[in-house]
Amino acid sequence: METKKKILIVDDAVDTVELLKKRLSFEGYDTGVAYDGEEAVRQVDEYKPDLIILDIMLPKIDGYEVCRRLKSRKRTKYIPILMLTAKGGVEDKVMGLDIGADDYFAKPFNYTELSARIRSLLSMKAARDALVAEEKSGALDQMLGGVEHEIRNPLTSIGGLARRVHDSLAEGSPTRKYTEMIIKDVARLEKMIKDLIELKTAAMSYKEPTNLNDLILSSLRKYKQEMDDKDIAVHTRLVVPAPFVSADEEQLKLAFAHLVENAIEAMDAPPRVIEISGQISDGLVEIRIADTGRGIPKDKIKSIFDPFFTSKTRGPGLGLTLTLKIVQAHSGTLSVESEPGKGAAFTVRLPTAGPRYAGDGT
Repeated sequence: METKKKILIVDDAVDTVELLKKRLSFEGYDTGVAYDGEEAVRQVDEYKPDLIILDIMLPKIDGYEVCRRLKSRKRTKYIPILMLTAKGGVEDKVMGLDIGADDYFAKPFNYTELSARIRSLLSMKAARDALVAEEKSGALDQMLGGVEHEIRNPLTSIGGLARRVHDSLAEGSPTRKYTEMIIKDVARLEKMIKDLIELKTAAMSYKEPTNLNDLILSSLRKYKQEMDDKDIAVHTRLVVPAPFVSADEEQLKLAFAHLVENAIEAMDAPPRVIEISGQISDGLVEIRIADTGRGIPKDKIKSIFDPFFTSKTRGPGLGLTLTLKIVQAHSGTLSVESEPGKGAAFTVRLPTAGPRYAGDGT
């Protein structure tokens, strides 16, 4: 199921807003509304639109100023802005384009033409986003090779020596706690190196029809002891009969394992519950992994797939970065929903490999 593109309509004319909402919703877009300039700026931060239809004549601050503010901020400068206004003069159009508007459309408008321009702007934004993602991925791959060799060998020496010193110390020696800290930090860094290697090899895969339910349950078994120790309840409602996907079994198993591990680490206090559910929609199998943990703040949620991203609720690492890369390599998508204090839910969507199945797998 493809996520709907979000369009923010900014206009103080209620009839124009209602017309656009009705037409855009019919075309499959998600719509948000703001009726003045100040509300528009707030809504952009909260609603996070993919495109803005912006009137010029607005209460409080006009559309020119709204456009100027949004285009001057790093996190909003690349959101396409289509100015829609009764001011159709050349000077007005030039002014709008000069301050960063991506297109300019005069009222009264022909909706068919407006719709075409919206599709064009969204296509250009998608192409830019894909190019940025490709460049980031290439830079990351280049960095991985150097980091692996420059850090792995020294870590092995440091960890080995620290363990030897620790074992040679008397049981009551105050120095033991310092060697234990070194050993613990080395183990954490070694795990990051392991993640780096896995991330580097994620693009190399051999895919074949794979029972998805078996794969998910296998990922769960890896953490059975830890979940028992932490009194974590696991509820599964997988698709019956089991769907098959074209997959590199080990890689996709690793991706689901990271999502399970992420859920475990997010739950500090009872109730500790992980719910794994599945459904098939429009030729895609959707697997949702939800926890009752701390959740993710709204301002952090878009960054959690970045390498080594850290926040107060999630530690630094590559697990989610690797998971996203593996899912994308399987022609799938990965999305997240969260409410701080109430948990998070990650949804993996993958194309099915056809009508084959083998029992219920649950």
